[in-house]
Amino acid sequence: MSEHTMKSLTVKVDALENMIKGFEERVKVLEEKLEGASLRDRGPSSTRKMTDEDARRIIITDLKDVGHKKAAEALGLSYGQIYSARGGYTFKNIHEELAKIKKESK
Repeated sequence: MSEHTMKSLTVKVDALENMIKGFEERVKVLEEKLEGASLRDRGPSSTRKMTDEDARRIIITDLKDVGHKKAAEALGLSYGQIYSARGGYTFKNIHEELAKIKKESK
């Protein structure tokens, strides 16, 4: 190889090394931001089991129009517990109560 070619290769390698160092720094910053954080903020973790009364509140009464996350925060429950109850995956008995209430009000 000629000296000119070797010199240009050295310049390119140096540039690539600098680029890699920049990427490594960016990855480190991003990893620090993500450390301990979930990708979605679904609100608090559950502090207890959901009760029938909680389910009534979020499906039928005062918390029925509140978002899942806000309802979870208000009751010390998780987003998933609220979602499952409202979706009818759990507390089917409360959904049956609601259906009965709607039927009687007609």
